[in-house]
Amino acid sequence: MLTVGLTGGIGAGKSEVSRLLVANGAVLIDADRIAREVVAPGTPGLASVVEAFGPDVLAADGSLDRPKLGAVVFADPEKLAALNAIVHPLVGRRSRELEAAAPEDAVVVHDVPLLAENALAPLYDLVIVVDASPETQLDRLVRLRGMTEEDARARMAAQATREKRLSVADIVIDNDVPLEVLERRVQDIWDGLVRRAHGSPKPPQE
Repeated sequence: MLTVGLTGGIGAGKSEVSRLLVANGAVLIDADRIAREVVAPGTPGLASVVEAFGPDVLAADGSLDRPKLGAVVFADPEKLAALNAIVHPLVGRRSRELEAAAPEDAVVVHDVPLLAENALAPLYDLVIVVDASPETQLDRLVRLRGMTEEDARARMAAQATREKRLSVADIVIDNDVPLEVLERRVQDIWDGLVRRAHGSPKPPQE
């Protein structure tokens, strides 16, 4: 098994890289999806969030109102840290369970948005960082996700700096490129990951 930490700044295109890796056969463990599951209605995680932030963060149906909570925590580093202290241990426990269930020769990709922020790089055999310029990130968030520029900049500022993310990378995927170029880059990286997972040496260069 080869464990890979995949991360990137918001709007860098990490989800697209994740999709391409899965299409090639990767076992994906999506921290964001797990983070939603551990605060689903009726879970201890949701009870802890309500205790910390109050019932105003709940929607009318009793589920977590994620946009409302996001507006609170992304503008206040202390509140963001408090939320992370609740959610991250729950996500980590579930991620380890899923990894243990993967086939022995699998390439297991952990999609972890806050990998650099939480110093999680040592948990993985290698780390892939999807990188894009801040200008590209901002454009994607405003144009494709419908965020206001102010909200997009706040979300970007709440994450690790570009330099910090790159400092933990074993592999950097530059995603200031068209999709077809990205697809070729990911395919080349995937071939190398499979060789490592199977214990095969890298073939000699031509």
